[in-house]
Amino acid sequence: MKLQSNDFHDGDRLPARHVFNGMGYDGDNVSPHLAWDEVPPGTQSFVVTCYDPDAPTGSGWWHWVVANLPASTRELPQGAGSGAGGLPDAAIETRTDFGKAGYGGAAPPKGESHRYIFTVHALDVERLEVDAEASGAMVGFNVHFHSLGSASLTALYI
Repeated sequence: MKLQSNDFHDGDRLPARHVFNGMGYDGDNVSPHLAWDEVPPGTQSFVVTCYDPDAPTGSGWWHWVVANLPASTRELPQGAGSGAGGLPDAAIETRTDFGKAGYGGAAPPKGESHRYIFTVHALDVERLEVDAEASGAMVGFNVHFHSLGSASLTALYI
C-alpha cells in the first residue's frame, strides 16, 4: 500500500493547520488530506489512525482513529475528522487520548520534537465491532487480528 497527503510529505514538519488548538497551542486542529492506493486483494474495510509514539505517557498518544471505512474509500479530504464532512456514512471515529472522538492535532510538550504517524490499515472484515467510546488501543488490538497490510506517513512537530 501507499499513503500520501496533499498537506505534507513523509518526514515534513506538520503544518500549523493540523496542530491542536489548546494545551498552549493555537493551531487550526484540522485533519489532513490522506489518500491511498495499491490496496491488498481481499480488503473489505480500512482504519485510519494518527499516533504519537513520543508522548510522555508510557503508551504514546492517539490523535485520531477512524474505523469501518468502506473498501471503496481511497481518500479522506482535509477536515474530514474535524467536522467538515467527507467521512463515509459507515465510518466511525473513536475516542482519542484527548477524551473524545475526532481529530486532535499535534500538541507536544514545549521544546520536544514528536512524530505523528498517520497510518491506513487494510482489513479482511467489513467492520470492526467498536463504538465511539473505543480507545485507540482497543481499535489497534482489533486491527492486529484483521490486517492485510498498512502504509504510513510521519510528520514532525516541535
